[in-house]
Amino acid sequence: MNISIIVEGKNDRSKVRRLLTEEVRIHCTFGTLNNEKLDKLRKQVADDEVYLFLDNDPSGKRIRGVLRDSFPEAQQIYTRRGYAGVEGTPEEYIIAQLEKAGLEEYILYPPPAF
Repeated sequence: MNISIIVEGKNDRSKVRRLLTEEVRIHCTFGTLNNEKLDKLRKQVADDEVYLFLDNDPSGKRIRGVLRDSFPEAQQIYTRRGYAGVEGTPEEYIIAQLEKAGLEEYILYPPPAF
């Protein structure tokens, strides 16, 4: 089974990409969704197992709502309120959320600090 994570922007994708193997596909909404963008996203995701990882702000919540309707089986990954979106979330917190979502086998753990 292929895995796709949907984020809002390219900086979010870049942040999450550094923490996951290439097997996991990461797609961007690039802001507000319209029917054309949703159709394109549905085609890209196809039959993948979908995870939604969006900012915890009004825009992110609105996009999450639209995506939840389009991908009702998607699993939700959340960042903590107060962080500057997914891109501003510390890597340790993102890793913890990815583990919570059951994606441990795809995580690229940073080397331990000495």
